[in-house]
Amino acid sequence: MIRKLVLFTKGIETLSFFSEQLGEAFEKLGYEVFYFDQCAEYDSLARLVWFSEPGVTAAVSFNFDGCRGESYLTDAKGVNFFEARGIPLINIVVDHPFYYHKFLPYLPEDYTQIYIDREHGAYLERFFPEIKRGPFLPLAGTSLWGTDGPPGWDERPIDVVFTGNYTPLSHFEPALTRINDEYTEFYYGIIQDFIEHPHLGMGTGIIRHLEREVEDISEAGIKEIMPDMIMIDLYVRNYFRGEVVKSLAEAGIPVTCYGAGWEHLECARPDMLIRGEPLSSLDCLRQISRAKISLNVLPWFKEGAHDRVFNSMLNGAVCITDWSRYLEEELEAGEDLLFYELNEREALAEETRALLGDRERWEEISRRGFRTASERHTWAARARRIHEEILCKTL
Repeated sequence: MIRKLVLFTKGIETLSFFSEQLGEAFEKLGYEVFYFDQCAEYDSLARLVWFSEPGVTAAVSFNFDGCRGESYLTDAKGVNFFEARGIPLINIVVDHPFYYHKFLPYLPEDYTQIYIDREHGAYLERFFPEIKRGPFLPLAGTSLWGTDGPPGWDERPIDVVFTGNYTPLSHFEPALTRINDEYTEFYYGIIQDFIEHPHLGMGTGIIRHLEREVEDISEAGIKEIMPDMIMIDLYVRNYFRGEVVKSLAEAGIPVTCYGAGWEHLECARPDMLIRGEPLSSLDCLRQISRAKISLNVLPWFKEGAHDRVFNSMLNGAVCITDWSRYLEEELEAGEDLLFYELNEREALAEETRALLGDRERWEEISRRGFRTASERHTWAARARRIHEEILCKTL
C-alpha cells in the first residue's frame, strides 16, 4: 500500500505552489511526503534514493516534472529513476496535451496522467490511447482564511483585480507568418473561428480546420501537426485577456492587473488600467483578498476550470468569469459566481458596475462562493480524489 509520496518543487513557481498545497493535504491524509527541490536536483536525488521504497512509494507531479527526460533522473541506459525503482508516477497536466508531445518518450512504465479539462481527456483517448488516464481533476484553490471567512466589503479597497500576465499579440505574429501567405491565412482563419465562436474547444476547433482544409490529412498527420498549433492557443487566450480587461477599463471601471506585460496593452482609458508588478502565487491570493471582484479569463478550458476561479471564491472576492461547460454544471450562476460571454463584453461592464453598486448582492455571492469552494474545490478535496481513485488502488 502506498504511504510515501514524492512531489516536485522549485521549478515553475505556480506548479511548485500547487505541489506544496497538495503535499500538505496528503500529509493530513497520513502520507509521508518528500519534496524534490528542482533547484538542488543532485542533493535532492541523493535524499530521494534513501526516501523511496518500492511498493510503498509513488510520485505526483505537474506538467511532466520527473518524467521529461531530466538527466539527473535518467540512467546511462535511458531508464527513468521511477521506472527503475518500480515507483508509480501520477502526472497532473495543467495545459492542453498538445504542448507536451515531446515528453511522451520519457514516460515511465507505471504512469498515470490526470487531466484538468474533459476535452484534454478526449484528446488523450483519441491520439494516445496507450497512456493510462486518471480521473478528470480540475485545478483547485487555496484560501488564506479560516472558517470565519475572508475580509468583507469594507476591507477591500480594490474594485476589480486581475492576476495574470499579458503578452502582446505582436509577439506571436512571427510564428504565424513564418512560412508563406497561404499558411498565414490558414492560421488566422482558425484564430478568427475562435474569436467568433468562443465556446469552441481548442483541440476540437483546430482539428476541424485540419480535416476540412488540409488535403488527404491522416490521423497520424493530425497528431504530428498539433504541437505546431500552440501559438494559436497562446494568441487567442491573450487576445481575449487583453480585450476583456480593456473593455472594463474603457467603460470607466478601474482594473488592477498584477502581472507582466500590461504596459503593452493599448487602452483608450489608461487611467483606468492600474498596473501592478508580477506576484508570487501567495501574493496573488493576498491581492484577491483585497478586491471586491476577481476577474477571470479562462486559458481556453471549455470543459474545465482554472485555479483563479476557486482562489477568488476561497478568498472572498466575487469571481466574474467567462463560460465553461464544467463551471456551468458545477456552480450556480448568480449565487456562487457570475458568468459573462467573451463576445458580449459590453454586458460584462454593465454587470460589473451593477455589482459594485449593490453591496448586499455582493455579500451574498461572496459568502455563498466561499462556502461552495471550501466544500468542494480545495487542494484537500483533490488530494482525497487522488487518494481514493488512484493511490488506494495501487499495489
